[in-house]
Amino acid sequence: MIPHTDNTTIALFNNGGGMRGLVPAHIMARIEEVTGLRMADMVDIFTGPSTGAILNAAMVVPHPEHPGRPKYRARHLVKFYEREGQNIFPSDRFREFRGIVHDFNNRTLKLSRLKWLFRHGHYDPAHLGAALRALYGETRLSDSLQTLIIPTYNIDGAQIGIAEEKDETGDSPARTKNNLIDKGGYAVWLKNVRTGFPGDAAAQTPDVSLYDAVMASCAAPTYFPCHHFNARNPATGDTTHYSGIDGVIFDNPCISYQGAIRRHVPEHHRLIMIILGTGHTNRSIRKEDWNRFGALGIVDPVNDLPLINIFFHASESALMESFTEEMGENLFVLNKSMIQQSSGGPALPNLQIDDASPENLKNMRSFAQAILEENQSRFDDMCHLLVSHRDRKEDEQRRSKKTGALRYFISFLNKAKKQ
Repeated sequence: MIPHTDNTTIALFNNGGGMRGLVPAHIMARIEEVTGLRMADMVDIFTGPSTGAILNAAMVVPHPEHPGRPKYRARHLVKFYEREGQNIFPSDRFREFRGIVHDFNNRTLKLSRLKWLFRHGHYDPAHLGAALRALYGETRLSDSLQTLIIPTYNIDGAQIGIAEEKDETGDSPARTKNNLIDKGGYAVWLKNVRTGFPGDAAAQTPDVSLYDAVMASCAAPTYFPCHHFNARNPATGDTTHYSGIDGVIFDNPCISYQGAIRRHVPEHHRLIMIILGTGHTNRSIRKEDWNRFGALGIVDPVNDLPLINIFFHASESALMESFTEEMGENLFVLNKSMIQQSSGGPALPNLQIDDASPENLKNMRSFAQAILEENQSRFDDMCHLLVSHRDRKEDEQRRSKKTGALRYFISFLNKAKKQ
């Protein structure tokens, strides 16, 4: 068991994966059941892309009648996925597009229909939008009860700030910022930092709704169109226009640790990082299959989007070894493979992120339970650590209130003496 120290920060990373977000929702529901506490009571930093952003944002939405308390329990998010899944991903809607790629009779389709399918997002974002509006209401990013980090990738780089620097000859300015050309998209972490570190972090929180931030982080390419929204910088009053797509494009636990989490944890603090997975889906590809796929086959959902999966997993695979070495016992990972290793095993969830069928919902519940059973000892240690961390924070708050009251009383006596 990891020894507890007073200077501890706990970060939770929920992975992306569409409907497979039901898996970490089940795991968090079990954590709350065992500890008797809300995730927002125990975790300091919530981060993660796409469906992970849906979960994280919901966990830190304040209750309208009790602003200092969270509105939702994790079990509410389990119901959210089960209730809204088939509205967001209606049956066979996306499969229609899959059939086009492999149908040699494409020419029999009306050209207008083919153009429509290629031009629009394959699922109507209005259904996802309605579900998220009902979940978050008018909550702003700045309202989150704990530090919340929502990743999205802005495909429109025209809004990036420009710092003009002379080129090596000194003849003309080169339009760059930190030696980066101001063209193309860039990764964005929309953050509300409540850790108090660094001191000016909270003042940098963009004025944006949770709805817009999460919609952008969920705009998975080939599933939804990009989400356009505005965010105002409260320090300068400037407004930035974003066209966001799925944060999974660049974000994973290793990247999030290096780029978004560590800078908000004081050097003398121990960082505990919890990663709740949505199932490992990266499979090996034989060279014969890869060569057979061809230009379209390597991005075809029928083949499990091989090139896109490589893009999503490549950076994590490159960084995970050094990341786990650096974190050591301070890292808790609850996840397992969704690739069937042998026949005759229990039914696994669908690798596709858009399967909201009752059968798949049942398989995801069983999959989450299997993760917990295979990591029971580690899970118990994690829950003990979470409860201890909450208790320490409450003790600090009580001491702070007593100190504040004592200072007020001393100040009152000093004023009385002077009078």
